[in-house]
Amino acid sequence: MIIRNSADLSSRGNVEGRRLVLDVAENALQHVNSYNLIRDFVKLEDELRIGTITYDLEDVNDIYVVGGGKQVTCVAAALEDVLEDKIRDGIVVEKREWGCPTRRVRVMEGGHPVPDNGSVEGAKEIVKIAKKVTEEDLVIVCVTGGCTSLTMLPPRSLTLRDVAKVHQLLLGSGAPIEDVNIVRKHLSQIGGGKLSLLMQPADIVSLIAVDEVAGLPWGPTVPDTTTFSDAVNVLMKLGLWNKTPESVKRYFKKADPLEETPKITDFEKKNLRVHNLIFADNGMLCKAAETRSKELGIEPVIISTVMEGEARDVATVLASIAKEIEKNFRPFNPPCIMIVGGETTVKISGKHGEGGRNQELALSAALRIAGSKTTVIASMGTDGTDGPTDIAGGIVDGFTVERARDSAIALYECLSRHDSSHVFRKLGDAIYTNDTGTNLMDLTIVYVGQRM
Repeated sequence: MIIRNSADLSSRGNVEGRRLVLDVAENALQHVNSYNLIRDFVKLEDELRIGTITYDLEDVNDIYVVGGGKQVTCVAAALEDVLEDKIRDGIVVEKREWGCPTRRVRVMEGGHPVPDNGSVEGAKEIVKIAKKVTEEDLVIVCVTGGCTSLTMLPPRSLTLRDVAKVHQLLLGSGAPIEDVNIVRKHLSQIGGGKLSLLMQPADIVSLIAVDEVAGLPWGPTVPDTTTFSDAVNVLMKLGLWNKTPESVKRYFKKADPLEETPKITDFEKKNLRVHNLIFADNGMLCKAAETRSKELGIEPVIISTVMEGEARDVATVLASIAKEIEKNFRPFNPPCIMIVGGETTVKISGKHGEGGRNQELALSAALRIAGSKTTVIASMGTDGTDGPTDIAGGIVDGFTVERARDSAIALYECLSRHDSSHVFRKLGDAIYTNDTGTNLMDLTIVYVGQRM
């Protein structure tokens, strides 16, 4: 089981609804395990097939595996089982105390969501491999969510401390990940496509798990469409420019063209042989949840795979739809399950407690569905963590507010202080997982049963 406390979570409140929701979430997570997906995506028979790309290994000298991100070791382990001793060398950077064991590919650990010395050292090892590959070599780059932080190698004129400060500012801003990454890839020596330049003239295939709402290939081998000026504009738009370390502001203002991220025209001029392939995305996750719902005899509907916005605002909308279904049987007939994928945000200001976007969404929703006998809502990070916590998310129903009142928990106060973890731990409604083997943004499931 991936959700390790399912039995306890479904022992209180709306027991039947909780069991259904957790069953759907469990099966969806099992379906998108990175190890299993890679074993289907990469095949070695007469030729090496990676997605739609094929290689005659007689024409390949050495194969190298590099990369970074949460659960990236699951990708590396799958490649090892397919390629075995054909891998000459490799290094991937995993989040501390995460992932699965590997045999041939070396593993280093780094910081996430804020880079640390391990991130820097891991990136340096990747660069060492990049500098030794030749035209006859094949490099397989593994990219999963968290790669930017876990393989952060700051420009030579900047310190890790100042770059990490910018990461922290962005994380607390509530900005969408696309804006965050515009800044972060301009603070990296390998981000925004720069790794492809370092690895030329080798053949490069990137295996990418998309954890961004845009749903497009991303990572250190993908040509960039943004500039230093765009990074400055993001910091100004978010009101962070004056809080940004002076060294970073000077670096951005200088805007050395030699340190700009490469564009598609740069890739074309240099005839780079780069294939950026998506092997997993949030759509696969939501489709798996849809399939399991049907198997359970509950009509599903995928509301969105690209949900964005402030977590508590999204919660209000989803809870309102659930109430409309329960009261007026529209826009869907109960029993039904609404499936939502994407990644919300939480804007932090001043002193705050502990939580994450999924816990905040669930807590906010609980306040809106109080008293319901039919609605259950669960929201979780597919990587098994939510914000800076060891909690994946939370599950709530119409009994949650009453139970919190009986336990003397001030829900509104906790929500205003972004202290959702306190609530879910005390109520026993925090979702905990074993290693999920994946990282595809978030999954929210809303179940509305038949009115009694």
